[in-house]
Amino acid sequence: MNQLVEKPKRYALVERAPAATFEEERLHRKQRLAATFRLFSRYGFDQGLAGHVTVRDPEFPDRFWINPLSKFFGQVKVSDLQLVDHDGNILIGDKPINQAGFVIHSAIHAAHPQVVAAAHTHSTYGKAWSALGRLLDPLTQDSCAFYDDHVLFNPFSGVVLEAEEGRRLAEALGTKKAAILQNHGLLTVGPTIEAAAWWYIAMDNAARTQLLAEAAGETKPIAHDIAKLTASQVGSHKGGYFSFQPLWDWIVAAEPDLLD
Repeated sequence: MNQLVEKPKRYALVERAPAATFEEERLHRKQRLAATFRLFSRYGFDQGLAGHVTVRDPEFPDRFWINPLSKFFGQVKVSDLQLVDHDGNILIGDKPINQAGFVIHSAIHAAHPQVVAAAHTHSTYGKAWSALGRLLDPLTQDSCAFYDDHVLFNPFSGVVLEAEEGRRLAEALGTKKAAILQNHGLLTVGPTIEAAAWWYIAMDNAARTQLLAEAAGETKPIAHDIAKLTASQVGSHKGGYFSFQPLWDWIVAAEPDLLD
């Protein structure tokens, strides 16, 4: 007797459908931004007043949402987020913001309309790697996500408080997804808040991995052609978007108050 053999099923990851309204998209972005701060706190990326992540407003592209100054990352809620324009006016919110954060993010959002979100903190491994003044090497499959897709911004000239310094940083970033700010830390961007957040987590991990590998002995970087191929496989913004999803599910289940 012939038995029916069911063909194996194939499933594809599909990004979410576009939001029906600006309000719906705004809420989506703000919720993921608040979740990013909670996740960054869990990863130990917060330090005092340092660190800021922004997302562009969908209705008013010359405005962006940012965390208030001195609010602990692990306590940020959707309702804490502040809306700022490129002149530094706080349009929604009643707390001060990080001036360096405004200068950096305003310049990036103004210069790169394709960038929806940007992340920068003073993570330990990011700072340690930035002190070397080098790009990351393609040492692992994961670190290949940044191969030929990040820049070194130097030299360090103090806290970024002047508009011209912000514009110089935005120009140096170009079309890359990330920057190593020499003697300062890491910065990542993306066409979604999910991608920008994931790339920051992944880049800090790549920095940590290379620091450990070089401390252990001589490293063996991946060959250029293989690194380029691997970058195309693991370094897409779509990949960054989906890599964020399990973290979103986890942090919302663990800390649902972030949605308030």
